[in-house]
Amino acid sequence: MTPSEDGTDLALRPAIPEDAAPLADLFVAAREAAYPAMPRPVHSADEIHGWFTGLVGSDGTRETWVAEQAGELSGYLVLDPEWLDSLYVRPDLVGRGVGSVLLDLAKSLRPGGFALWVFESNERARRFYARHGLWELERTDGSANEERCPDVRMAWVGERPLDYLRRQINEVDEDLSRLLARRAALTAAAQQHKRVPGHAGRDRGREAEIAARMARHAPALGEARLSRIMDAVITASLDAADEPSPPAADEQGRTGAVG
Repeated sequence: MTPSEDGTDLALRPAIPEDAAPLADLFVAAREAAYPAMPRPVHSADEIHGWFTGLVGSDGTRETWVAEQAGELSGYLVLDPEWLDSLYVRPDLVGRGVGSVLLDLAKSLRPGGFALWVFESNERARRFYARHGLWELERTDGSANEERCPDVRMAWVGERPLDYLRRQINEVDEDLSRLLARRAALTAAAQQHKRVPGHAGRDRGREAEIAARMARHAPALGEARLSRIMDAVITASLDAADEPSPPAADEQGRTGAVG
């Protein structure tokens, strides 16, 4: 048993299949109570119930934990290996410490750190996570979530913060390297269709439009910084386009011979 802030004991346990329907009902009630700070779900009640049935019936790496008081469901959390997928508290118990107990549980289960998404408009939740040591690391325009509402990626950086942050940087660098390679290949292909190819044919007006468009998705960097970044990317891509391509490698990594 774990005491909550109001002195009431909470029981924490992994969810079982019989919890699916009560968990779905709690989710629906919590989202409705949080509106308009949180947008309403885009899925129907039947779809939500079906999702929870699959959730607590799975034997994968995702964990679902419930908090109970006197045998009644008080809240729950869903944990992926490196993400806090969701944390919800029964609306009439918000502010009584249930969320804090569940978040402490998540930290104990993921000592290496974890991230989560919270809607930008949900200022109460953002303050709650900030009070408990989570950092805001990224903001989006919401185009990647189902509700199409701006959101914020927050993270608890774990017991070894630098290790956690470097892992995240490494993941971004891997994605960035693939995107840069794709960008360079497209730049090289475009030169074949330009009246004046290469550096001499650079369109500074278009490059300014690119930086402005990117700034809408990355306002923290700003148009001026993105302009400098893209100038370096385009310069390097055009330089690479002027060089002969390296020979292809076979599946074992050896240079393939051309017959």
